[in-house]
Amino acid sequence: MDPLAKRTLGKSGVQLNQMGFGGAPLGELFTKVSDADAEATLQSAWDQGIRYYDTAPWYGRGQSEHRFGRFLYRQPRGEFILSTKIGRVLKAPRNPERFDTGFWKGGLHFDHVFDYSYDAVMRAFEDSLQRLGMNSIDLLIIHDLDYWHHTTEPKVAAFLAQLSTGGFRALEELRSAGVIKAIGAGINELGFMPRFLDLFDMDFFLCALRYSLMEHDVLDTEFPYCERRNVGIVIGGVFSSGITATGPVPGAKYNYADATPEVMDKVRRIQAVCERHGVPMPAAALQFPLGHKIVTSVIPGGFTPEHVAQNMEHMRRSIPADLWAELKQEKLIRADAPVPTA
Repeated sequence: MDPLAKRTLGKSGVQLNQMGFGGAPLGELFTKVSDADAEATLQSAWDQGIRYYDTAPWYGRGQSEHRFGRFLYRQPRGEFILSTKIGRVLKAPRNPERFDTGFWKGGLHFDHVFDYSYDAVMRAFEDSLQRLGMNSIDLLIIHDLDYWHHTTEPKVAAFLAQLSTGGFRALEELRSAGVIKAIGAGINELGFMPRFLDLFDMDFFLCALRYSLMEHDVLDTEFPYCERRNVGIVIGGVFSSGITATGPVPGAKYNYADATPEVMDKVRRIQAVCERHGVPMPAAALQFPLGHKIVTSVIPGGFTPEHVAQNMEHMRRSIPADLWAELKQEKLIRADAPVPTA
């Protein structure tokens, strides 16, 4: 599979590489990353032809956007597609001496507040422009409006109402003015794609973790609904936050937590099938989502140039049809899951 081949993102008309570059690791998710390594990693992605880059204010509390911006502002603006996100506004911490970075191993010391109102969307957009050091963003994504981050239905409903009565109007104004090319939403949980589609004129979803070698429930109703509406899909968390890249090693992460024994066993079985066919498991993980016709791009991250080179090699790896057939026969992926073809 050619990682640099392009697909069209739903009805937006925007064309993306089949493999882009995701920005969470450069915000120091799980691992500290020096500025030099971040620069070298982005340079490697650029040198190898990647032209789609995704970041967010939340990644390292502004750090990922700063790092992307310092690199990308030196590149010809018409040659790459850039996405970032709204939903959080970063602010100076009330207690700098006791600041807790949370699960970011480093990053910048900013607090954040969730806000999906008209003014907050416009502020978040302008703040991102400043951190990125550029005056345009191609794809703007509604970030983390779900139970995972807001816990209860009343809170989720309140933020959806805030978005419906204000924030989405801001997004539509930016899209209508040509300031952004498409509106998306980041999806971490089942049930939210139809909910967004029933409320808003979406162009695409960034589906994180929910469609991978490990999970396929979006095939029941969510992807069919997107297909009927000509809504595109970008896949984040393609390695399920780590385990299908690292394998079932001690400390392996699955969906941002330590993998359970049951998950480790499933990954061992997937890995064994891949080994029987001479295919590295990360290659199967990267290519699998692109078997679905509404999936436009996968966006693995990385924090060294070697990670980028490995992902490019894995995308180009030839995968025999028999591997997918055996995964289905062993009930490790669904029988109705579309798979890549040669």
